Amino acid sequence: VHIVESGGGLVQPGGSLRLSCVASGFPFRIVAMSWFRQIPGKERELVAAISGAGDPIKYSDSVNGRFTISRDNAKNTVYLQMDTLKPEDTAVYFCNRFVTLVPWGQGTQVTVAS
Repeated sequence: VHIVESGGGLVQPGGSLRLSCVASGFPFRIVAMSWFRQIPGKERELVAAISGAGDPIKYSDSVNGRFTISRDNAKNTVYLQMDTLKPEDTAVYFCNRFVTLVPWGQGTQVTVAS
């Protein structure tokens, strides 16, 4: 099993970023996937989840209406489109299976600051 996240960076408040996650080692197209984030000193938090068919399952209250999760099963890739970013969205973002977690990737740092 291998997960690689990318797409993070520094962005100003109100800006946008699109994160990508490529996963391998399991039957991707039938597995629900999710994005998490972690701020240093705090627990990892679920941000969004999507079914294997591509239907969003859940968004956290803090990102609902601003973030959009999607996937491309042909590319074994999950995306997180993040719009109207806020400083409190600053975190390391990870993806993983929604149920039955597998080893974590390295994550991708998102920093929202002016």
